[in-house]
Amino acid sequence: MKNSNALSLSKLFSKYQKQRYQVAQKSRGFTLIELLIAMVMSSIILGALLTFINTLLSSERQEQAKATTEQEIQAALDYIAQDLQQAVYIYDNDGLSRNSTTNSTTSGIKDQIPPVATGADGCGSSTPTCVPVLVFWKREHKQRVVPVTGVTAKDDTFVYSLVAYYLTKGDSDNRWSNNARIRRFQIQGGVVNPTTPTNADRTPNYITGETPSNGFMPFDLKVSGSTLQEKMNRWQKATTNNNIGNAVNYNAEARVLIDFVDNSSTNLPDCPANTQRVPSTLVGGFYSCVNSAKTIAQVFIRGNALARIDQNNAYSSTQSVYFPTASVQVKGRGLLGGE
Repeated sequence: MKNSNALSLSKLFSKYQKQRYQVAQKSRGFTLIELLIAMVMSSIILGALLTFINTLLSSERQEQAKATTEQEIQAALDYIAQDLQQAVYIYDNDGLSRNSTTNSTTSGIKDQIPPVATGADGCGSSTPTCVPVLVFWKREHKQRVVPVTGVTAKDDTFVYSLVAYYLTKGDSDNRWSNNARIRRFQIQGGVVNPTTPTNADRTPNYITGETPSNGFMPFDLKVSGSTLQEKMNRWQKATTNNNIGNAVNYNAEARVLIDFVDNSSTNLPDCPANTQRVPSTLVGGFYSCVNSAKTIAQVFIRGNALARIDQNNAYSSTQSVYFPTASVQVKGRGLLGGE
């Protein structure tokens, strides 16, 4: 009887030990190898996930930069098109690539406007990367500036302005990108007071606030030349204060219209037939195709969206989608002479 009880107790103890062993087996920690394997697998998964997220963010930045560049290009073209609508004459490459020569029918105005003629901000002779692309005379409306005898209301009138758009590169003052940008320069004529048109010294008496820009000289259609082009190519800026011009040096700024213009000239569209490309040798993503005789200009702009993310990004055919190109064609409708 005693042996039977001892056997039962032994079995019970063995069963208890077995259960404790099983519990201990279930609750014991991971081995070092298991931890290393888990860490490696986690790193692979996290690395893939981070790469995926970074790709999404990079793609989002590129698409946002592309959309911004497209919008700015379109806004710039709309502004230029509106400017050109009142053009009375547009200079082609013949007029912009030659210096003025009084006795030659092949003269031009290269040395009469920036960058050869000094004085305009960002387009002085020390910055040869400032290249004229679109230069034209326009008729500019002036609202309610001319006094009328006997009444308080004022009449409208117009003046002629010389407008120049430039492609400029470099950034000496660290305000702009390392790519290219478009600058706009303008000088305009003054409005003479009709009630007292001249001063005591017989110089024009301009309305206050409506004096000519420094360097302004109106074009003269009485000069020699068999075509309008020959006459307009003889225009010269004012060299002295006189009865029709004002001052010698320009002081008007060449203001930036748009930045992040592509500074390369690879794979750009050709100009239509019967037009001259300005400049004749492309130096960047802003140029025009001009027919001076018909007062027509087609303007092209190619931006560099990737430069908004990394300024060292250059044009490549594989990423051409991020170098959006747009153009507009405008015929000047301004009138020469009286209203």
